[in-house]
Amino acid sequence: MRQALKAGLAEIRPTGEVSVLLTDDEGIRALNRSYRGQDRATDVLSFSQQEGDPMPGAGDLLGDIVISVERAIEQAERYGHTPAREVGFLAVHGLLHLLGYDHEEPDEEAVMMETAERILSRVGLVRP
Repeated sequence: MRQALKAGLAEIRPTGEVSVLLTDDEGIRALNRSYRGQDRATDVLSFSQQEGDPMPGAGDLLGDIVISVERAIEQAERYGHTPAREVGFLAVHGLLHLLGYDHEEPDEEAVMMETAERILSRVGLVRP
């Protein structure tokens, strides 16, 4: 995961810092409910520190990424790859959101997925 985040930052933005919280479904559900009004677990959440008024002393802090390891393990089994690959994918997915990528429209999703796969392949987290 760490190498995937470093590769993503190196490719897209030369400087930047993120924090990562690894939790379970209940932990991410509580955050999703509190901050997004969605009372359900999800695989990854991103919280930008670059929106709104600048936070004093934030420097290059891009934001926070929260990953449900429980959900990542389930998804890895479903998609037929390793939990390490899935956690790496979710970390890069969250990072891309912090860097302004989105997937609301099909063309946006294609760009985001292509970028994520390129970053993951650089660190050996490829699909089997």
